[in-house]
Amino acid sequence: MKQLIKLDDWKRKEHFQFFSKFEEPFFGVTINIDCTLAYQQAKEKGNSFFLYYLYRALKAANKIENFRYRIIDKEVYLFDQINASATINRPDETFGFSYMDYDKNEELFYQNAKEEIARVQQSKGLIPAGSGENVIHFSAVPWLDFNSLSHARSFTFPDSCPKISFGKITENNGKKLMSVSIHAHHGLMDGFHIGLFAEKFQELMNEN
Repeated sequence: MKQLIKLDDWKRKEHFQFFSKFEEPFFGVTINIDCTLAYQQAKEKGNSFFLYYLYRALKAANKIENFRYRIIDKEVYLFDQINASATINRPDETFGFSYMDYDKNEELFYQNAKEEIARVQQSKGLIPAGSGENVIHFSAVPWLDFNSLSHARSFTFPDSCPKISFGKITENNGKKLMSVSIHAHHGLMDGFHIGLFAEKFQELMNEN
């Protein structure tokens, strides 16, 4: 479900109109997330660490209204829920796009996500069925401890979905750290909102 945002009543009206005129309205930052406890929790529970942190990133994003804004036909909508379109690596060294619904039930999310991962790994296609505007584009780059990251984008395609990428886990003084890149449409959010996401994501990664 989604609701139309009335621009005249929206506090971001001028920001939206200003940045929507840009050829590249996306901006991005890279942060470090302490995943020491999260990695330990995932392994103790026998869960995939990828799905463990993907779920928490999606849960954090769903709690922040600006991450649920999307631009459709030049209008702004607020979705009740956003889901994940994540890149999945295949044995032949290619990847495919997946589609995973967010679910407040973590175990149900894992169950459905594992089925989707298996489907993508056995397929040869690229575009997922069921994906749409109400997704975040996720990707994992576990081979690289990056300090910054850019994305291939078609400027003529009306894209407003945030893009979140996870890097290699490194160790420093007994802590496991992971670089996370977040790119978003500046008409829909600012650095303040990415800061809220970073804080909420870290909080969820620190849960026992």
